[in-house]
Amino acid sequence: MIFPIVYNWVIIILRTCFTAIALSYLPVWLTLDYLSDLMYTTDMIITLHTGYLDQGILIKDLTRLRTRYLHSKHFLRDLASLLPTDFLYFAFGIETPLVRINRLLRMPRLNEVLDRMETRTSYPNTFRISKLMLYIFVLIHWNACLYFALSNYIGFGSDRWVYPNITNPEFASMRRQYFYCFWFSAQIFTTVGDTPLPDREEEYLFMIADLLIAVLVFASIVGNVGNVITSLRDRDNVFFPNHELVKGYLRSRHISKELRQRIDNWYQHLHINKKIMRENEILQQLPVHMRTEIAVSVHLPTLSKVTIFQSCEKSLLEELVLKLTPQVFSPGEYVCRKGDVGHEMYIIKEGKLAVVADDGVTEFAVLSEGNFFGEISILNIKGNKSGNRRTANIRSIGYSDLFSLSKEDLTDVLSEFPAAKRHLEEKGRQILTKMGMLEESGEAAKGEAEKVETKIQRLEGNLEILQTKLARLMVELESSNRKMQARVEQLELEVAALEVQKRERNVKGRENKWKAEEKKEQGTFKLNAFGCFI
Repeated sequence: MIFPIVYNWVIIILRTCFTAIALSYLPVWLTLDYLSDLMYTTDMIITLHTGYLDQGILIKDLTRLRTRYLHSKHFLRDLASLLPTDFLYFAFGIETPLVRINRLLRMPRLNEVLDRMETRTSYPNTFRISKLMLYIFVLIHWNACLYFALSNYIGFGSDRWVYPNITNPEFASMRRQYFYCFWFSAQIFTTVGDTPLPDREEEYLFMIADLLIAVLVFASIVGNVGNVITSLRDRDNVFFPNHELVKGYLRSRHISKELRQRIDNWYQHLHINKKIMRENEILQQLPVHMRTEIAVSVHLPTLSKVTIFQSCEKSLLEELVLKLTPQVFSPGEYVCRKGDVGHEMYIIKEGKLAVVADDGVTEFAVLSEGNFFGEISILNIKGNKSGNRRTANIRSIGYSDLFSLSKEDLTDVLSEFPAAKRHLEEKGRQILTKMGMLEESGEAAKGEAEKVETKIQRLEGNLEILQTKLARLMVELESSNRKMQARVEQLELEVAALEVQKRERNVKGRENKWKAEEKKEQGTFKLNAFGCFI
């Protein structure tokens, strides 16, 4: 749909304003016109048969598709864009292509096309810039056509602002007319160069409108380009470690120049070769099953080369590939040293590593792409004479890309696959036996029995200590119970005594009250008798 929509947006206004171009190539324009109409019609038929999602389910039923499309605004707009307005040619003449202005109604379809392409392209930033340039071209093209039409209305060559007189052979050719107008329009929008000052009101209004549009266009260009640059910077910050922060830290800590140079070279190697060190952060927003599929497609062939993981079930390998961590080693850097405790195994993706002696000069072997080492150290195999320690010095010859798998990650995964754990341990014992690094079974069993006996004795001693502590606690508990019981009995006696005293005080109080009332009654009687006697 890009071709017919852009064609109509560019050619209809071109033929309307540049009549010479419209009449000179009329058979070509008519052919392209009806070819674009045919593509519009084909698009409607295809849309009528295009499924849609209803709550995540793809609907393909033709009846439902037809009903949905015919009752939508898209159908009305598509139908209006195909109305046979070409019959107006008989009324206005074949030189008035403006009768096909309804073909511009398909613009939303172009936006849909560009949005889908942007989500599917592998270079979205480049596509955004291209889409922006397309919009700018169409805008300048329309402005150039309107400028030429306005010049025709005012009069060619009537002043310095309009298009020069077309009677002049220098400005008479159609190609010169379009290029001059396009250049003049681009000058106005970009405000680059000196444009002639307008003389008429129409010219002033045209320039004012162009300058206002130029402000919006300039803001759009700056904003879109700024977004693209920001997206590129964000992508680099996610893909690669932030070099500036590390450099600032090294300067503040006064790190030696030699070490700083090595670190700068390491960063330079990452950027030049596009080494991605933060895969987990990049894919973090994807669902787990999609991350697993990506990791399987990228890392599973590499993991399958490891001897102990061959013949393992696929689900185990899918869990392990999510645990692989990319690492890059610089030239001369030691990956591991003899005697170090092994916490991870390594798989060589790119580069070469040398197995060197303790002097760091003598090389015993060279490991290249597809080789691996350290796989036995991440399996706690009983009887391993090395005690999970490194048995060799391995140094990177140049820049080497490795995948590491830690012992903790392997243990977590194997906890869910007990059969695979036994299988891997058996393979590891076979490898150690061939290397002569596995203790004899009798000695191993004897050592294991001694360890068990020691553990039993230690447990018995701990049990005796716990029993003594328990007996002491029981005695203390009984003593506390007796003291508590005596205290409770004493409190009960005190409470009973207080109740008796309270009861006695109440009885005495009532007796005193009765005596007082009796005396009062006797005094009243004597007074009355005496009074009567008087």
